[in-house]
Amino acid sequence: MPIAADEPARDARSTFSLLRFFMTPWVDKTIAILACLPFVVALYLRIRASGFDLPRVVVVINVFVLVATMISRRVPTRITPNPLFWLLAFVSVYWWLAAATLAPRGRPLLPNWGTNMIAISTLIIQLWARLSLGRNIGLVPAQRQIVTHGAYRYMRHPIYTGTLLSYFGVVLRSYSSSSVVLFSLGIIWTVIKSLVEESFLRADPQYAAYLQRVRWRWIPGIV
Repeated sequence: MPIAADEPARDARSTFSLLRFFMTPWVDKTIAILACLPFVVALYLRIRASGFDLPRVVVVINVFVLVATMISRRVPTRITPNPLFWLLAFVSVYWWLAAATLAPRGRPLLPNWGTNMIAISTLIIQLWARLSLGRNIGLVPAQRQIVTHGAYRYMRHPIYTGTLLSYFGVVLRSYSSSSVVLFSLGIIWTVIKSLVEESFLRADPQYAAYLQRVRWRWIPGIV
């Protein structure tokens, strides 16, 4: 019995040691670089195969800012130990790449100028959000510095606002039943990830106060 009673304590110590390893600066930087590689490779292959258009220019700028902020990001002070949260982060972050690859070419529901305007709006929102977040970016729920200025003064998840808008833009540019299903699932993963991150961060009193002060998650005044 004493041996069995010690097992949870040993598991907890092992988990804590693993998380501390992930918070080592060089490990965190390595993870950041590896996390960005799929975006860079996928973007290169798409441009090589199909060339440039305005939406791809938007993606290039977004990927460049993502890589720059991820590589220079602060080391977290706390990371979720929940493996399901890690799995959710992986699925949510890379779903866009999978959906863009698997979705068949469809028919446009808007003229190019309309979807180009959506792409530009996505770029503006995500650049504003990423620059507001600065070096506090991460993919797995983790605590760095709490950001309450810039885009985060008006909504709690402005990067995800841009992500959701990009999903709508892709469907409107190349509509098919498969694209609707794939990108709808992407929206679901993004929404769930927003809720999971809040559940993790609300343990910090500063973030709990921020939740009370900024009511809107994605669209100020609406939701």
